[in-house]
Amino acid sequence: MEAQRTAFTPVQLHILEMMKYFKTESAVLELQKLIADFYAKKVQEEADRLWDAGVLDAKAINKLGKAHLRTPYVHA
Repeated sequence: MEAQRTAFTPVQLHILEMMKYFKTESAVLELQKLIADFYAKKVQEEADRLWDAGVLDAKAINKLGKAHLRTPYVHA
């Protein structure tokens, strides 16, 4: 099977280049937390936008909480 080649975006290349400055595991963990916080903020902003637009409401959130969204695995 031939490996698929993936080109990095300029942003990905920039992040990889910056990684040379991370000398400790704690620095990497701090970066991971910053990235997680960044995306959590983006999710909250989008949820607020959907709520304000009337797309998202308490009923929809309750339905999502009960949804089974895991990927089904088929055993061969």
